[in-house]
Amino acid sequence: MQKISTLILSDEYATEQVLKLFVSEFDNLELIESTNNYSEIMEILSNTPDKTIFIVDLSVNKQEKLDLILKVTSRCPNCKVLALADNPSVDLIIQIMRAGAREFIPVPIIKNEFFEAINKTISQFEETKKINKCKIISVFSNKGGIGKTSLATNLALELSKITKENVALIDMNFQMGDITTFLDLKPSFNISYMLENIDKINETFLLSTLEKYKNTNLYILADPPYFKQADNIQAKQITKLFNTLKDTFSYIIVDAESSFNAKNIATLDNSDLILLVTVANLPALRNTQRCLELFEKLGYDKEKTQIVVNRYMENDEIKEADIEKVLSKDIYWKIPNNYFAIMTAINKGIPVSVLNSSTNVAQSYKDLAQKISDNLYKQNMILKFENILKQ
Repeated sequence: MQKISTLILSDEYATEQVLKLFVSEFDNLELIESTNNYSEIMEILSNTPDKTIFIVDLSVNKQEKLDLILKVTSRCPNCKVLALADNPSVDLIIQIMRAGAREFIPVPIIKNEFFEAINKTISQFEETKKINKCKIISVFSNKGGIGKTSLATNLALELSKITKENVALIDMNFQMGDITTFLDLKPSFNISYMLENIDKINETFLLSTLEKYKNTNLYILADPPYFKQADNIQAKQITKLFNTLKDTFSYIIVDAESSFNAKNIATLDNSDLILLVTVANLPALRNTQRCLELFEKLGYDKEKTQIVVNRYMENDEIKEADIEKVLSKDIYWKIPNNYFAIMTAINKGIPVSVLNSSTNVAQSYKDLAQKISDNLYKQNMILKFENILKQ
């Protein structure tokens, strides 16, 4: 049996000795000589073609080691990271997971917790599916022309950059989809073709067939090019499509249709999060209010739907407090009004961050993606550490 090389980094001598002792009890692990030189660690892990586990203690020099974890997970695909720290906070655990570690235990080390974490880390080498459950995020409004597609497109790109995981962007506007226009793409395959061949689709097919946006992990599934193709799509096929995509993508961002037909309801039913987009005027807010009422009738959890106010200006006649009072719901996010940046990006067929990453609207999309990914990390990863943090 081929052993898994294991490298330990800890500035605490006692912790390092305990780790070495525990690792020695695994027949399938082989210790690499320890070093505290970060450059040497990168060189060792980069030049190890076989499976490797990197155990890193963040009790000291947290930020430097977070940066190191990010480099390791980005450049060493055969290396899995197990992180440790004393007095861990929720924020630190989120930072660790965001950097690429998928297992964490607190210091001082409890033997059975360490063994469990090591076994989970080893199992990651064998997994073919995503470690984190895929999350489906639908961007929706029942009123057109308020920036729904811009939000979906820019959010998807920012999520792919922040998480460094595969993100699918799906255009569910079956009659008049605009995502390919916004990104200046001419994909060979569309959602209609995908649904017709759903039983033949696997991860290799998806990653080689879906249109990839430049040098990113963002993959585009376009709307059907002909109206008639959309008529043949059934609601049950939407659910099957999502179930197929979940095995390959960590996030699925949906530019949902502005309607309540059966296909769109299926999309919203399958969503983990619905970003309900509105603007600060009475007609839009009344439509948003009706959407919230309908979502309640559909039995959606209140946390599933979050309000995003687009084109927000501090000097608007309708203030943030007014919006929250009308909707009886807190605003989740506000995207600033920047007509020039948005329209220039749309006309050029590029995301706002590509046009100018320093604009207020580009930064807002980035921060929104960061908030969503942080919240999902909390849901996916923090729950299993709750008991540890309470001790």
